[in-house]
Amino acid sequence: MSTPPRRRAPARRAKAPAKPWEGRFSAATDALVEAFTVSVESDFRLATQDIAGSVAHVRSLGRAGILPPREITRLERGLRAVEREIRAGRFRVRPGDEDVHMAVERRLTELVGEVGGKVHTGRSRNDQVATDLRLWLREQIDTIDSEIAALIAALGICAERDLDVALPGYTHLQRAQPVLLAHHWLAYVEMLLRDQGRLRDCRQRLNVLPLGAGALAGSGFAIDRARVARELGFASASRTSLDAVSDRDFVVEFLAAAALIAVHLSRLAEEIVLWSGEEFGFIDLPDAFATGSSMMPQKKNPDVAELTRGRSGRVIGALVAVLTMLKGLPLAYNRDLQEDKPPLFEAIDVLRPCLQIMARMMPRLRPRRERMAGAAGGFALATELADFLVGRGLPFRQAHAVVGRIVGACVEQGRALEDLSRRDLAAFHPLLDHVAARRVLSVDAAIARRRISGGTARRNAEQRLAELRTDGLLGPARGRRRG
Repeated sequence: MSTPPRRRAPARRAKAPAKPWEGRFSAATDALVEAFTVSVESDFRLATQDIAGSVAHVRSLGRAGILPPREITRLERGLRAVEREIRAGRFRVRPGDEDVHMAVERRLTELVGEVGGKVHTGRSRNDQVATDLRLWLREQIDTIDSEIAALIAALGICAERDLDVALPGYTHLQRAQPVLLAHHWLAYVEMLLRDQGRLRDCRQRLNVLPLGAGALAGSGFAIDRARVARELGFASASRTSLDAVSDRDFVVEFLAAAALIAVHLSRLAEEIVLWSGEEFGFIDLPDAFATGSSMMPQKKNPDVAELTRGRSGRVIGALVAVLTMLKGLPLAYNRDLQEDKPPLFEAIDVLRPCLQIMARMMPRLRPRRERMAGAAGGFALATELADFLVGRGLPFRQAHAVVGRIVGACVEQGRALEDLSRRDLAAFHPLLDHVAARRVLSVDAAIARRRISGGTARRNAEQRLAELRTDGLLGPARGRRRG
């Protein structure tokens, strides 16, 4: 990814290059306006994509007979030379470089002479920036897709490791029913798989070439847009020039997908924060992914999870910023669209490290098995007792009421469901005077009963892991410890 080079004037201060539109104006642009409208510090990260688009455009001008072969060769060599300077970090933004397009064209002209001014034949910065941004975002989506895959693989490692670890599942943050910890991790895998699907869907829609749309009405030169699209890896060329230069749906779609990824990471991070505290005590944080306190020696803070949770707000904010910027724009291009890139860039700069660090941290978390198992029993087994009564013919509503009275009595007496004898249970309903009623009051039995497709039974978790492995989302099976 190209980063904005530092603005540095040349040793001998030369007059800034003339703006291409200065023939229309009789007075120089106010210095404050120059500073207000400049975007090169932000959009220079599109520089290599700008050059790729320019090379393809120059070649199309040659094929159309608009530029002779010798000029095509000079321009392409010059553009490649500029690209090498950018990749080597030698490129210097100069005064007057308003945006990445002007910076590249200015340097190209310095290298090849006046023929550099022909690179912009038949195009506008409107279709140019739309092309650059699609090329850049396409690469980012592919990278983020692979980073999500790494987190899925990390969660798969956790799930395989924790196939014999039980914990209470929660509703309303109250203990509800026992589940496998592996089942819990696999829930996040499903979220991330949907995230990948949204990204890939977005990529498919953004993969349309705007170049050739010109400022808004289309180029006046007979450029073979279909061939340019193939050369740049686009599936097709845009069909309506007005839409092509003003469309930022693909930015919004990406940011919506990114915001949901950030929300999923935030939910996972929140559970890590809760579970690592002594009130839950469900997991031990690895030292390498925690920090201490400057004042309190005993502290071990889940800062990685907290920052992941907190930074989700910046990704969500980027989506809101772009939607708000777009909502009042008439066709076609408006300068407001310059403001799409800072929030987009920030969202990606925030999201990617969150994905990377969570993928590194998750396999290193250590569950406290006994603490989790102890919390998974007790009143979390109440539904098992109600289901037992239903299985012997009692209507569920009646069974629910019976077990509710049992729980209420246990609360008053300070007892757990597992402490009740057959005689205790039978005092609430004669159907509970059965040895099988006691057997259902077991965490392992409760989990094993959820054999229905999608349930928390171990065999379901093992089957899902096998499916993920078949799909190439997980590595080779590891040795599993059975409880």
